[in-house]
Amino acid sequence: MPIETTASVVADVPADVELLAVPYAAELAPAVELDLHVPTAALLAHYDAKGEAGEVVEVPVARADGVGRVLLYGVGDGSPRALRKAAAALTRKVKGRQALVVVTPEGDVTAFTEAALLAAYTFKIGEPGKPAVRALTFVGADEDAVRRGQTVAQAVALARDLTNTPASVKNPLWLAERAAEQDVPVRVWDEEQLQADGFGGILAVGRGSANPPRLIQLSYTPPEPSDRHVVLVGKGITFDSGGLSLKPNENMKTQKTDMAGGAVVIAVISALARLGAPVRVTGLVAAAENMPSGTAQRPSDVIKHYGGRTVEVLNTDAEGRLVLADALAYADAELDPDAVVDIATLTGAITVALGRGYGAVYATDDDLAKGLVEAGQASDDRLWRMPLIDDYAPALESSIADLANVESGSTYGAGSITAALFLREFAGKRPWAHLDIAGVGRSTVNEGVLTKGATGFGVRVLLEWLTR
Repeated sequence: MPIETTASVVADVPADVELLAVPYAAELAPAVELDLHVPTAALLAHYDAKGEAGEVVEVPVARADGVGRVLLYGVGDGSPRALRKAAAALTRKVKGRQALVVVTPEGDVTAFTEAALLAAYTFKIGEPGKPAVRALTFVGADEDAVRRGQTVAQAVALARDLTNTPASVKNPLWLAERAAEQDVPVRVWDEEQLQADGFGGILAVGRGSANPPRLIQLSYTPPEPSDRHVVLVGKGITFDSGGLSLKPNENMKTQKTDMAGGAVVIAVISALARLGAPVRVTGLVAAAENMPSGTAQRPSDVIKHYGGRTVEVLNTDAEGRLVLADALAYADAELDPDAVVDIATLTGAITVALGRGYGAVYATDDDLAKGLVEAGQASDDRLWRMPLIDDYAPALESSIADLANVESGSTYGAGSITAALFLREFAGKRPWAHLDIAGVGRSTVNEGVLTKGATGFGVRVLLEWLTR
């Protein structure tokens, strides 16, 4: 369900507005003059306000037919991160109200708009709870900046919607159908075409399910011809039981979200035209459902990937790398990109390493890594560069195939690093980056711009990077 809150811009504060938000800074001075019948600075001091981002002081005011409200909100240091926090706090404060008029703070209006809308995101099947505010009106804001924030927020919401959808509805075919709705050229390989073209990894992972796998390709071409071509590859495991290497029940409950990387790829490409991205982008979503059955792949099976590389499957729950390997090998052999970035909820190990505040980036190219990290800082989808340690590569050796999909034993550990090393084998020699978003792809709290469930992490950083 898209974000239902609308965003609009007006030049001046409307008369007798019922709910008005006005920013103030550390010196406790509001951005516009207010008739509150009490000195505003003294009022804020009474509430121990300090001007920090996220502070909201609610003040009742007389209106012709009743009582209105003024929300005095702190903006901290006015940085994009502070403005996001302030905007999210405002939206959450007015949940259930019809409309809020916001005097726009100085600074990054796009970040402010985006955060205000993302904090209004909800996903619920059945009777909705208390609804988000229906309309946000920004006073004195740049319309283009508001429009960009709205576009980014809607793209993040699309990724969240796709990821939050239950696996009783969502399967690889369903995901392909949603991709086809995004007003960009789409090509889909069904199981027969995957077999004919040699996508052995995607087929092996999907073998155990009654819902056959798909490879989905989306294409964006900028209005002006571009010599630069980027390929995005997303993991699209629409449900991950672990296969015959079955997950414990508690670990399985969140696995409808194991296609978050694929959802990000679809959402990013859906927004590129509206943002005027100057680079050609191809998206690949390797979609399968990983289930146990009499036809499922077994531990010790050997599969042949696109391009001919063989892999011994030691753990069927390390399936994301198997589908990504096919897509990466295809991108390298057939699409001739200047850079490849894959994104996946790949390893629990990265959650241990980085927690839920940072995604991981592994890269074979320093400039690519630097660009993604900087885009993450600017967009607030923060990334931390992790090392590709070649000394750990023997963890992937197999006695009967070119590679094993996981380490046999525990000599090396470092599960997220060895997973990235596995993917590197299929990415070719061109610049490649891998984003492991297992820790940040889902949220356990309703806080700031996050709602419990899918976060859409990756949409903002990739849109920032591709439109710079």
